[in-house]
Amino acid sequence: MTFTVIPVPADGAEDVVVGTSGRDEGAVFTGTADGGIFRVSHDGSHVDRVAHTGGRPLGLELDLDGRLVVCDAHRGLLRVDTASGAVEQVADSVRGTRMVFCNNAAVASDGTVWFSDSSTKYGIERWKDDFVQNTRTGRLLRLDTDGSVHVVIDELAFANGVALSQDEDFVCVAESGARTVVRRWLTGDRAGMRDLLCQDLPGYPDNISRGSDGLIWVTIASPKDPLVERLQQGPLTLRRAVTKIPARLQPKPQATVRVQAYDDRGTLVHDLDVPASDNPDGYHMVTGVREHDGRVWMGSLEEPAIAVLDV
Repeated sequence: MTFTVIPVPADGAEDVVVGTSGRDEGAVFTGTADGGIFRVSHDGSHVDRVAHTGGRPLGLELDLDGRLVVCDAHRGLLRVDTASGAVEQVADSVRGTRMVFCNNAAVASDGTVWFSDSSTKYGIERWKDDFVQNTRTGRLLRLDTDGSVHVVIDELAFANGVALSQDEDFVCVAESGARTVVRRWLTGDRAGMRDLLCQDLPGYPDNISRGSDGLIWVTIASPKDPLVERLQQGPLTLRRAVTKIPARLQPKPQATVRVQAYDDRGTLVHDLDVPASDNPDGYHMVTGVREHDGRVWMGSLEEPAIAVLDV
């Protein structure tokens, strides 16, 4: 394996998606904490800012017209034209109430957008509060082609990454707080039913995506932390108290670069854990993943860079 880190001009390149047509074909897009959307050439030699959302972009997808679908933690669901830089507001509220933590999405072949809202209590600046307090207010949402937004699953433990199966017979959403990937069946005898694609993950999943290989790729942003596990099961008063102590004393994500891939039956196919010896720059907290033609692209909530693993 060859692991390469590619700097971008701002911190927090949280997710990645690979362009598939025209001038964007093969280019990798990412969004950063300052609101920027950047295009990175396939060889990493050129990085260009193509847009600014005016918020905090997280999950990225491509719609049927080749535009970026952007989950902006502050502004909700957006569409971005990578040629002109134009930003279109698509949805910022659910049932008349503004979202506070739009996170990740997947686009179906009919244009339906499935996306997550991590919490109804805390925004991205206080994601640790929601995680430790285990509010279970995360939701999986659906944006229909007529513009209406519907709640499909609620009471999720920090709803995060979203992906569709290869045949689109189910949609799945990562529950970061529970270390699971929840599956909601869309067609067939099990339509409307809910189960788990995978569970008891070795750490806390963030974004997920379906790769060009048909597999569902899952980030492991940080390994399982015994202290966090105990806190999540403790009294609410204790959980709230922990989030009020100084940040330097709170539990911190452990430095790791790890992604997994599952087939549609939930069988683990790949478990890629980059050793420190192959990661001299200390790249860590992988929150975005996208497999494309045998290369595994990664993003990070904290790093001013994306990375690629050639396998």
